Amino acid sequence: METKTFDVRDIIEDRNALEDKLGEAAEMLKNGGTVAFPTETVYGLGANALDEAAVKKIFEAKGRPSDNPLIVHIAETDQLKELVKEVPEKALRLMDKFWPGPLSIIMEKTALVPDCVTAGLGTAAIRMPENPEAYVLLKLAGCPVAAPSANLSGKPSPTKPEHVLHDLTGRVNGIVLGRTCDVGIESTVIDMSTEPPVILRPGIITKEDIEAVIGTVKIAGRKTDQQSVPKAPGMKYTHYAPNAPMILFDSDPAEMTAEILKRAADELAQGKKVGIIATDETRGLYETQLAPGLRPNTCILSTGSRGDLMTVAHNIFHILRRFDEEKVDIILSESFEAEGIGFSIMNRMDKAADEIK
Repeated sequence: METKTFDVRDIIEDRNALEDKLGEAAEMLKNGGTVAFPTETVYGLGANALDEAAVKKIFEAKGRPSDNPLIVHIAETDQLKELVKEVPEKALRLMDKFWPGPLSIIMEKTALVPDCVTAGLGTAAIRMPENPEAYVLLKLAGCPVAAPSANLSGKPSPTKPEHVLHDLTGRVNGIVLGRTCDVGIESTVIDMSTEPPVILRPGIITKEDIEAVIGTVKIAGRKTDQQSVPKAPGMKYTHYAPNAPMILFDSDPAEMTAEILKRAADELAQGKKVGIIATDETRGLYETQLAPGLRPNTCILSTGSRGDLMTVAHNIFHILRRFDEEKVDIILSESFEAEGIGFSIMNRMDKAADEIK
């Protein structure tokens, strides 16, 4: 399949120029094609959400299991009328506060939404992205767009155009080359079809943020039973995994760095190339403590400061992909306190890891 690219990186702030550049990509979506595009969270791979044949092309391109539901992206709240039976009052309050933005809201779907979008469930997750490239594309297409992350299934989500080109060239009709995604992890998904509402996937909009608007919400367990259909992406299958096995060290910072240094030395002594996920506070420690003769065989990358978890979230998927590029044999990673945004970061890192120590 020929993949056409639409490079808008130099015209993002010019709405008229964006519309001119993205007209053909929007026509692809209208005509049953697949187009990858940036959002503020990660890049998505889109198709007309009301066209069953088009949606099935998403699963084929990604190698995605058919019982893993998709999120439907819209440009205008008026589009909700054809997608959901009713918008609960609490959902309206969340939309008023967080839309456009990185919050996906699950509601009872209409018969117009094909079962392949929702894995046969009676509910659909809806989101309105705030990224200008996404908004213009969705507005021009004039249809709701089903879009999971624009990566091969199970691999780290793409936050840069280069990631999408690597994974999907030759698999999709079009790729919009836009900005690096601001947030860096996928949207928060909240199920409003139940009371109290349940966060099925944590994101940059936290439980505390949501409770400040609508009161008590619950958080779902880490995984769906393997025999069940998940209500949201990321609940059942392996996600975000780099090529090399990843070990996540989960203890207090001093003990964690000591354990990583010991394991790194052992792996390096066996001739392996070792990747270390560090922070600004610890990167220098790993660089100075590892034996000088072993350093050339290490790749130490910082996610940012522990005092700035927004930056950590922004960087985590890009770093996992960097280790693939560096062809490391094993990845040793620090963990973060699972509170607020840290909870969302650890949700992704837990799913990427082969082992937690």
